[in-house]
Amino acid sequence: MLKILTPNKMIDSIYDIDFKELKEKNIQGLLIDVDNTLVGWNKREADEKLIQWFYKAKEEGFLLCLISNNTEERVVEFKKDMDIPAIHKALKPLTKSFIRGVNIMNLKREEVAVIGDQIFTDVLGGNRAGLYTILVQPIPGREFWWTTLVRRLEKIVLKKLTQ
Repeated sequence: MLKILTPNKMIDSIYDIDFKELKEKNIQGLLIDVDNTLVGWNKREADEKLIQWFYKAKEEGFLLCLISNNTEERVVEFKKDMDIPAIHKALKPLTKSFIRGVNIMNLKREEVAVIGDQIFTDVLGGNRAGLYTILVQPIPGREFWWTTLVRRLEKIVLKKLTQ
């Protein structure tokens, strides 16, 4: 059971992603969660540092696609100034939206990494879809009430993973 919940890599934030390392693994596309991965749950737009990160990822040759369980309104508002495809109401950890993201980028599953802050949505769904998974520390701040509850279970799983 723990294997399906185990990310391929754990890092502090998206700013710690090693593009060279991903290229060495033949990763060409990044399927990225929005809330608490890129910005806080209640933050509506990307700051300049994040926008520069997106430019850097594209300069490095990566295709990008956002994936979120949040609403269309939320996701569209977040990406309004960025030319990045996005999937809203993804129903993660179901694999359908992960595979849809792979298809949007016109890549193979082994060429795509999922980046997210939750084990039970991003990592579980990405692993089930056969993608490389990267778990980032959640951005601190207010969260959706359900996420707060799930974080308690995640702490137990993370403790077991890091033993």
